[in-house]
Amino acid sequence: MEPRFNLMANELGAKIGKRFANVSLAIQQSSLPQTIQDLVMLRASQINGCGFCVDFHSKDAAAAGETAVRLNLVAAWRESTVFTEAERAALAFAEEGTRLADAHLGVSDQTWAQVREHYDDDQIAALVYLVAMINAANRLGVIVRNPGGSYQPGMFADLAN
Repeated sequence: MEPRFNLMANELGAKIGKRFANVSLAIQQSSLPQTIQDLVMLRASQINGCGFCVDFHSKDAAAAGETAVRLNLVAAWRESTVFTEAERAALAFAEEGTRLADAHLGVSDQTWAQVREHYDDDQIAALVYLVAMINAANRLGVIVRNPGGSYQPGMFADLAN
């Protein structure tokens, strides 16, 4: 699979990409645990079929110490015993916030209550923006056909700011 277009090689694309990266950096620097961020980004990317983002977020999570067992079970988290209740709430939130086009009514009251039980207001703000941003990133990757497999952990570290 060959990419259709390199957004970062285009002046306007790079300018917008830098701002996109700055929003992502603000989320990353929030009090929302990095493990939660990694799991949420991986799950949304799996749902959206973005090979590049699945590659990116699974490798970053592994580099941060996430186990292969947990990474392999993200797609089947409901049928797995390796995730905490807080992680399960975030994964449910990510799925419901991602599947809007699947005639889903958004995040259910039950899932919202579970998220409220495990996260404070700042963490919820970060989680809401995280789900929105990863879905936007997935769409960018799928539209321009960025293939998975070539990502190296930390390769975008200098993009923000």
